[in-house]
Amino acid sequence: MRLSRFFIDAPLALGRHALPEAQAHYIGRVLRLAVGDSLQLFDGSGQEFVGELVEVGKKSVQVELREERPGLAESPLRIHLGQGLSRGERMDWAIQKATELGVTEITPLVSERCEVRLKDERADKRLAHWRQIAISACEQCGRSVLPTLHAPVVLADWLAQTEAELKLVLHPVAEALASHSRPQSLAFLIGPEGGLSAAEVQQAQRAGYHAARLGPRVLRTETAPVVALSVAQQLWGDF
Repeated sequence: MRLSRFFIDAPLALGRHALPEAQAHYIGRVLRLAVGDSLQLFDGSGQEFVGELVEVGKKSVQVELREERPGLAESPLRIHLGQGLSRGERMDWAIQKATELGVTEITPLVSERCEVRLKDERADKRLAHWRQIAISACEQCGRSVLPTLHAPVVLADWLAQTEAELKLVLHPVAEALASHSRPQSLAFLIGPEGGLSAAEVQQAQRAGYHAARLGPRVLRTETAPVVALSVAQQLWGDF
């Protein structure tokens, strides 16, 4: 039986630990786990810790970690996803699925046709929300390392700063993804709901990005990263 698995945002080691309030509430009040039940924790370092609950109270849940082992290996293909900002659930979906598909870094991008504008406190709240989505996706899919989730930046800054062996901008009129040789690192640029403008595609190409297509159909902004990352992992990663 698969153990309940939780991310702890602090370094872990063998021995006894009091769990943070959020995880304690979920374990004790939602899952209703009891003393003696086993569970698995990870802290994003790539290691997994297996232990047993030794105290489950109204205000405190403690676990004794008794085994440390390497976590699931990360994909040999390092992928940085530049995802155009989109509304609500579309962006959540893209981040969740990108995490499940092994992306290394995610940067939300502000481009010409973005319908979402985030500033100051609202941006901080959305970033925290997206990080929790990535954490939940790691808990579910078995990853022991969280993808790096960057604060939103304007497209021009991302194009200037991002480094990768192969840089691709998705475009419906271009060469197929499989036409490129195997890279060790990859940057994917995907537009928002309205897509990238012709000027933005040209801007990306001047910055060293190659136009690539996934097939004959135009995909939604939340569908494109799922397909692109799946194809990349199949061609060059760990699928």
